[in-house]
Amino acid sequence: MTLPTIIVPGYLESAIAYRPLEISLQQLGFPTLTVPLRRRDWIPTIGGRPITPILQQLDQTVKQALQEYNATQVNLIGHSAGGWISRIYLGEQPYGTNIWNAHPLVATLITLGTPHTSQERWTRKNLDFVNLNYPGAFYPSVRYVCVAGKTIFGERRRGGWLAYSSYQLTCGQGNTWGDGITPIAAAHLAGAENLVIEGVRHSPRSPGIWYGSPEKFPIWGQFLV
Repeated sequence: MTLPTIIVPGYLESAIAYRPLEISLQQLGFPTLTVPLRRRDWIPTIGGRPITPILQQLDQTVKQALQEYNATQVNLIGHSAGGWISRIYLGEQPYGTNIWNAHPLVATLITLGTPHTSQERWTRKNLDFVNLNYPGAFYPSVRYVCVAGKTIFGERRRGGWLAYSSYQLTCGQGNTWGDGITPIAAAHLAGAENLVIEGVRHSPRSPGIWYGSPEKFPIWGQFLV
């Protein structure tokens, strides 16, 4: 049976950016929904505040998919922050006033360019919670697939400054490879099936090829079967 798939957008991103990927997945036979986020939905989470509003919409979308497709489990595709947000959703520890405990509902979690670690003080509030309570590929019943991009080497020179600064803020080292935003070192988890794809940029709004482009999707899409 092909399980329904839920796409979880990255930080400050709206669902519309993932529509091409959603359509591609549907055409390949994967029933797919994207958490229907708008950019303004992220405003309450700015500054390291709890991402509870996003988790609530994720939970509603999962329940919708389970009912619509008469399924008992889903697959999650978390892009960027959507990956570590999904890890909170899987968990059974209280997050604020909520306990999501969704790991029995998730067969596979695929993260695309997710910064699973960060040195940035606001992001660390949430990521420290995730990594303290659910380190690595935490739930044996869930298949974790973590995809990193090897596209831009961070350097202190023209063309490499943005990547350098982002990598340094994320993993503490600027001179390394990544997708232009997330370094490889931060995009992988201990115990997961960790992949590196060359030539992909971080965001669906980036020029050129990103993780969800038709040229690269088959590399990680196989894990949805």
